[in-house]
Amino acid sequence: MPDTARSTFAHVWSTITGERFYVNRRTRTASDRSDHGVPSGSFRVLLAETQRLFRQSLHLLLEREHDVAAVVEASDPHRICRLAMEQHPDIVLLDVDMPELDPALVTHFLHKHHPKTRVVLLARYDEDARIVAAMRAGAVGCILKDTDWTDFLRMLRSAAHGQPVLSSIMPERLLHHGPDSLDQPHESEAIRLSTLSDREREILTCAADGRSNKEIADRLCVSVDTVKTHLHHIYQKLSVAGRVEAVITFLHAQRPPSPTGPSSPDRCAP
Repeated sequence: MPDTARSTFAHVWSTITGERFYVNRRTRTASDRSDHGVPSGSFRVLLAETQRLFRQSLHLLLEREHDVAAVVEASDPHRICRLAMEQHPDIVLLDVDMPELDPALVTHFLHKHHPKTRVVLLARYDEDARIVAAMRAGAVGCILKDTDWTDFLRMLRSAAHGQPVLSSIMPERLLHHGPDSLDQPHESEAIRLSTLSDREREILTCAADGRSNKEIADRLCVSVDTVKTHLHHIYQKLSVAGRVEAVITFLHAQRPPSPTGPSSPDRCAP
């Protein structure tokens, strides 16, 4: 398709649907294409991101890559699943901070109805229970938004080839080999969990349910500062860096031993 035709199609698509559609401009022949019209070795990306500037910047970064066949943008969480059904993306980059979005629910839907589509989470912080829930629902990894662009592209390509990916500062046990699965629990984890007080265990259970500090405080009729203090003590007793790793340790200990462990993740260099 000539460049002018591509531009016309992109303009019409944006006018009708409200989403932006881009096709990489590298010349390709029909023999290069796979079942969905994607050149062999290339992949499509559905970019679901709230912040316009960050979303457009990611698009510009992806568009220049020779192996990115197409990029579809979605700023509305209600359009993500529909666009996935229409465009058959290989990768969905999912912003966990998108308003009115349940990352785990969207991931579960995509994993169930589009098993070939791989969900990669985009997050500002690693201490977010929504990341844990979405990973357990089938996401193949999580990339923090302050990741270097070269590492971002490398991890995205790894995800497109079916490898789990994770930013370097995040706990490796966050990754899984399949939906709703975690590593085999270790006896030391159960021992560390046994050192928690009843109140600390109650707060950790609430955190594992995805509740915020304020929601935990309201539920237990205590102050937010009290919740934070208990969480700090929990992190110390479990020897973890933060909330996500504490939740993973807790969930990890609740599961029966698994016969096989997860594949090694592609991680950013520290």
